[in-house]
Amino acid sequence: MAFHNRLTKKLKGVMFLEVQKDSSSERALEEIMDAYGEEVKRLIFSYIKEWNITDDLTQDTFLSVYLHLDSFQSKSKLRTWIYSIAINKCKDYLKSWKYKKVIVTNKFFGINQTTNRSPSKWIEEKESKDELIEKVLQLPTKYREPILLYYFQYFTITEISEITKIKASTIKTRIHRAKKLLRVELEGDIDE
Repeated sequence: MAFHNRLTKKLKGVMFLEVQKDSSSERALEEIMDAYGEEVKRLIFSYIKEWNITDDLTQDTFLSVYLHLDSFQSKSKLRTWIYSIAINKCKDYLKSWKYKKVIVTNKFFGINQTTNRSPSKWIEEKESKDELIEKVLQLPTKYREPILLYYFQYFTITEISEITKIKASTIKTRIHRAKKLLRVELEGDIDE
């Protein structure tokens, strides 16, 4: 019980985790999943854009967290560490043969997920917030990643740099370029 209270306090406060692998690791994983599960799932979906694969990668992420919980050294925030694991899982999947096979198959058979929208759904997506999110998700990964982490997950430039292992100045440049691309895209929709 003392461990559970210490972990809850850490998660609500500073969000550092100082735990040794013991019988309470499962409880720690439950606490971590409760605190970060939905955030991580949305992050993974922003990369993969398929819910069934998102669920699998979310499970893989938390399995890795569980297996490597004892190696977490509190040099960064727990949230940053979990996000870096999730992002690496996404990148690994996007490089995998399985993903490439799905893309080739979809192109060959002319499958396009966006054609299944109803007119009412299309109108809803044109509303400002949904439209912005849609445009962000269409950005190339190198621009989408820092925008999502900075504006939607509220990470600092330094934290994004730690997660992605990219220089802070490069992160700033990518955010600036992404904003410029979004501005052009959104203004183009207004003119149409």
